[in-house]
Amino acid sequence: MDCWGTFFLCLCFMTSQSETVETSQEPLLWMEKLEVMARSHNSTSLADQQRKARKGFLKEVSTKLDQKESLIRGLECKLLNASFRGSNLTLQTPTIQSLIFKLGCNFAGLSLSSATMKGVPQVSHAMQFPAELTQDACRDSPRELRLICIYFSTDYFFQNTNSSLLNNYVLGAQLGHGHVSNLSEPINISFWHNQSLEGYTVTCVFWKEGASEHYWGLWSPEGCRTEKPSPSQVLCRCNHLSYFAVLMQLSPAPVPGELLAPLTYISLVGCSISVVASLLSILLHCQARKQGDSITRIHMNLHASVLLLNVAFLLSPALAMPPASGAACTAVAAILHFALLSCLTWMAIEGFNLYLLLGRVYNIYIRRYLLKLCAVGWGVPALLVLFLLAVKNSVYGPHAIPLSDSQGNGTGFQNMSICWVRNPWVHNILVMGYGGLTSLFNLVVLVWALRVLHRLRAQDKVPNTRACRDIFTVLGLTVLLGTTWALAFFSFGVFLLPQLFLFTTFNSLYGFFLFLWFCSQRCRSEAEVEAEMEAFSSSQTMQ
Repeated sequence: MDCWGTFFLCLCFMTSQSETVETSQEPLLWMEKLEVMARSHNSTSLADQQRKARKGFLKEVSTKLDQKESLIRGLECKLLNASFRGSNLTLQTPTIQSLIFKLGCNFAGLSLSSATMKGVPQVSHAMQFPAELTQDACRDSPRELRLICIYFSTDYFFQNTNSSLLNNYVLGAQLGHGHVSNLSEPINISFWHNQSLEGYTVTCVFWKEGASEHYWGLWSPEGCRTEKPSPSQVLCRCNHLSYFAVLMQLSPAPVPGELLAPLTYISLVGCSISVVASLLSILLHCQARKQGDSITRIHMNLHASVLLLNVAFLLSPALAMPPASGAACTAVAAILHFALLSCLTWMAIEGFNLYLLLGRVYNIYIRRYLLKLCAVGWGVPALLVLFLLAVKNSVYGPHAIPLSDSQGNGTGFQNMSICWVRNPWVHNILVMGYGGLTSLFNLVVLVWALRVLHRLRAQDKVPNTRACRDIFTVLGLTVLLGTTWALAFFSFGVFLLPQLFLFTTFNSLYGFFLFLWFCSQRCRSEAEVEAEMEAFSSSQTMQ
């Protein structure tokens, strides 16, 4: 019986060992499936897939994208359920590396480096997890946890943009079947490289699943901060677990890093002065006994749009930082875009009203004129922004401003982020295009108005002094209402540095210039009233 008992125990041990080997090999087999899929489609780029979709192969492309998601999900499940001895397991194929760790509630942190991986000649990436990682999971139900890390050296499974990924690396991490987010101490992901990043904007991003209609996810910078401790390293500090990468986007005209401080100072001071000036203009108008004609009310609507624009702009950088929620940044970005569109629209309305005053003189009456202008000035921008939010709210969010390191050491380098429009098509059409049309329209009105006043003076219908005053009036009004915004189209080549300072200075003080215009018009109208009263008194005395 002792012999048979020993044989039975050995058989059970061998069976359990074979089952353990089998379950630990299942993730490896799944990784090989991913390798086969990536190799078989290696020659098919994302552009080719999009071309096929336009030619009627949308269903085929969608099926392949679903296969990518299901294979990734399958690998995660196999890794979480794998059986193995010891505290960790490492699996590796040519382009995929998987690591599994058994963690307890006494987790003190973990640092991983590609130097420990077989077949990797040098350190190319690293991940550092804080002790806070397991706190929420252990608070709910203390138990053994699984941390899985998946490293891809191909971007095939995460293609959704024309931008490229640094080294084509995608590093992923997941803790059990739960979701880890809003960590007070960030997860540090380092990417080392030996290529020049000059002319590129590098942004730390994570794979946001379900955020795209055509792919199983898209790259998003939410919750991540980008730093560059050295010229050969990009450091990502993220407050959640996901798949991470460094997005490289062409940036032909980055802002020099050393100019960030003076430009920020000018913007803060200028916008703060404009906020106070716009508030004073609106309060002075409201406390006046006579609320003024439609011209003054149009000016007040422009002041209101400029006030909203400056307030939203001042809040935008603070809400783009990781502690702030993504919803708050999206809301501020949408408000900032709405305020800019409203400001540009009211500029165009000012130009249109100037045309009516000079071209049609006073022989014109439009029923409910101001109400219709308000419907255009506020309604059209609101409809455009609400439409974008309804179709795809991801067009708004943290937007990285490219910075170049002219000193060459890269120390302390990081992208400046604001809450703004993230979609390049929306930016080109509803920011640059909208602003370009407004500036062009006001320039045309300016040239036309100057010709009209010049013709009147040539015909001696208006005294020279009055004509000169009118010329300066039109110049001041039209330049302040749109011309300076045309500087945005000179951000290239030798014009970049002067354009940055001129655009920042003039447009941050835009509300203050409008306030000066409002004061001059008010003093002028009061002087005209006093002159009329004096003339009336003189005529009464002579009688």
